[in-house]
Amino acid sequence: MPVAIITGITGQDGSYLAENLLSKGYQVVGMVRRSSTVTMERLEKIQDDIIITQGDLHDQSSMVSLLEEFKPDEVYNLAAQSFVPTSWSQPLLTAEVTALGVTRLLEAIRQVNSKIKYYQASSSEMFGKVVDVPQQESTPFYPRSPYGVAKVYGHWITVNYRESFDIFATSGILFNHESPRRGLEFVTRKISNTVAKIKKGTVKELRLGNLEAQRDWGFAGDYVEAMWKMMQHSVPDNFVIGTGETHSVREFCELAFGYVGLNYMDYVVQDPRFYRPAEVDLLISDPTKAKVELGWEASTSFKNLVEMMVESDLQHLSK
Repeated sequence: MPVAIITGITGQDGSYLAENLLSKGYQVVGMVRRSSTVTMERLEKIQDDIIITQGDLHDQSSMVSLLEEFKPDEVYNLAAQSFVPTSWSQPLLTAEVTALGVTRLLEAIRQVNSKIKYYQASSSEMFGKVVDVPQQESTPFYPRSPYGVAKVYGHWITVNYRESFDIFATSGILFNHESPRRGLEFVTRKISNTVAKIKKGTVKELRLGNLEAQRDWGFAGDYVEAMWKMMQHSVPDNFVIGTGETHSVREFCELAFGYVGLNYMDYVVQDPRFYRPAEVDLLISDPTKAKVELGWEASTSFKNLVEMMVESDLQHLSK
């Protein structure tokens, strides 16, 4: 039975990845930070099938102990301060976790067992003010937020450890991926949840920032399979993961409200408070390499993703 450690297991991606690895016969160990209350809502269905242990990307010794105790075959680093707006108000925390935390984990692997396979969750936010359209593995980075900058560091230190120490360190440059498990602070879930509340009559409006911002949105459940495929590839590498399509926030609203028979223009209010200091206007992936080398491509359409999220929030409110 192969052993996998997942940092950030309580998050959206961590929960889907844990389910995916369990279905493949893995023993799954989830690393969580010490807290008086650990949110396990996303892991509720599989909580008895996984091991939860404490560790912190701020503390390298805890990661060394984790690797020595569980002797993993694979480590998936999904933990981060991942909400872009927060990275402006907490840039140092973002750097400590999202950037330097990667170095601490890679260094722990180098010290304990350099044969452990490592997956780094890189991000399309690294492209930021895009130089090429669409974006592929060779596209230069131009991050437009402290989060994007931190992810660029995490990405390149992964490449550096791969090339310097012959560690199987692979990097998935994932474009925006959503699901009913997305946090309420993210714009897609904010939209789906508020649409459900408006339909139920509990709120009257939805306040958003830039409706013209365009993103390549896919389903998180599809993307965790790409993570696993990267780890089974013959050599470690960088892979862009996305749908190859782009849609605006306005389109997301139109579909979400349309699903419940409403016109988004009657409810959406643009609010300057939700504009970014430096906007990322257009992100769209070129996932050709993942399709050719990994045999992976997104299977959930944009329309199905939006409707899935709204339906889930409707059911949740009904309960």
